[in-house]
Amino acid sequence: MAVQKDMQRLNTKGGRKMVTETFSEQKLIRRIQWKIVPYVMTLYIVCMLDRVNVGFAALQMNKALGITASVFGLIAGIFFIGYFIFEVPSNVILHKVGAKRWISRILISWGAVTVLTGFVQSAFHLTILRFLLGVAEAGFYPGIILYFTFWFPSKHLAKTVSYLVVGMALGNIIAGPISTWIMDNVQWLGIDGWRWLFILEGIPAILFGIVNIFVMVDRPEQANFMTKEERTWLVAELEREHEAKKNRLHISKWAVFGRGRVWHLSFCYVCYCMALYGLGFWMPQILKSLSKLLSNTQIGLISTIPYFCAVIVMLFVARHSDKTLERRFHVAFSLALPFFGFIGLNLSNNLWLSLFFICIVAAGVYSFVGTFWTLPALFLTEELAAVGIGIINSTGNLGGFIGPYVVGFIKDITGGSTAGGMYFLAIFALLGALAVLLVPAKEADTKSLVAAMGKGS
Repeated sequence: MAVQKDMQRLNTKGGRKMVTETFSEQKLIRRIQWKIVPYVMTLYIVCMLDRVNVGFAALQMNKALGITASVFGLIAGIFFIGYFIFEVPSNVILHKVGAKRWISRILISWGAVTVLTGFVQSAFHLTILRFLLGVAEAGFYPGIILYFTFWFPSKHLAKTVSYLVVGMALGNIIAGPISTWIMDNVQWLGIDGWRWLFILEGIPAILFGIVNIFVMVDRPEQANFMTKEERTWLVAELEREHEAKKNRLHISKWAVFGRGRVWHLSFCYVCYCMALYGLGFWMPQILKSLSKLLSNTQIGLISTIPYFCAVIVMLFVARHSDKTLERRFHVAFSLALPFFGFIGLNLSNNLWLSLFFICIVAAGVYSFVGTFWTLPALFLTEELAAVGIGIINSTGNLGGFIGPYVVGFIKDITGGSTAGGMYFLAIFALLGALAVLLVPAKEADTKSLVAAMGKGS
């Protein structure tokens, strides 16, 4: 819609003033998205590459280091313990010092840890470095979600976050072919391919950490790609939304820890992360077990198919959610899909039918996260969001520890079958979907927030 600035009162330090230009809100938001999201999406691709490459490295690494299924589940999941401990402090620091400096620190430190992973000599060394990788990366994803709230009103947030999550899917799409190709073709200096996988894939994060200092813009007030009038309107719009949220929730920043709704959403996010990483870390080995004839590189290529499907479904769900301003049923439906996908996966022994059910799981979990973050953004102001989003993401990511570990543990005690683990993930996906439906409608209604902003204008 067109924003008639000569009809809208805007707060400035000198009081209220009239602005006479007219511009399209939708075009402005799209321009901001094009300026910010592709670059941040690229950073997220690098993030996912370094987070999930251990699943592909396992095709060679587990035998080389004598790693059992349950130990691998522990190694894959312990990343999220470090992530959990340092997530909220990291988000608070980002809010205080700015995204530019803190995101750069995160990138450089996690890149360095990934490179060092290529030199581990035992499962114990690998466990320590996976934990440190979680510590280093803590705050990146929720920090980016918080960063988006500095730039985008809530009614534009689902689609914007979904674009970011495309980076997650692209990271997984790229991770498979690149990781498996490196393992099969790079043995420079007599060093195993799985070691070069970590070394080569850790370097981009370090480089982007340096580049980020010169590229990222912290706030709309500093953006030179907008006119003064556009900056003034956007800042005022975000401030009106901030005030509307404050009228809903009168608490201090640290009192967010006592908010039941934050922990409710954290449980929903736990279920999502269990599904996402419980399947993601084990998918290469599941595909390998379905066809002994596939090479590592072929497994890497096949593993990209579910993520292409996920991107298409996720963007459709996010756009429909933004169009209707309905959040709760979109999020719940998305998390229900993995329940059916996991059940179907267990009932199939055919590679391509199993891949179809994996596509259903991937479509569900990605559609969930693309719209889920609109829910806390509806009732948390900027300062509260720094803590609240950190709590939800850090606690929820414990599911990233539980899912892979339980799948590995059940696989060991059942003689090598992942079926029990998939049923376990299915149950929690369904519980998470039901938990989303228990969020009161008035707290999941973007329309009411927009109406409240209108009353305050």
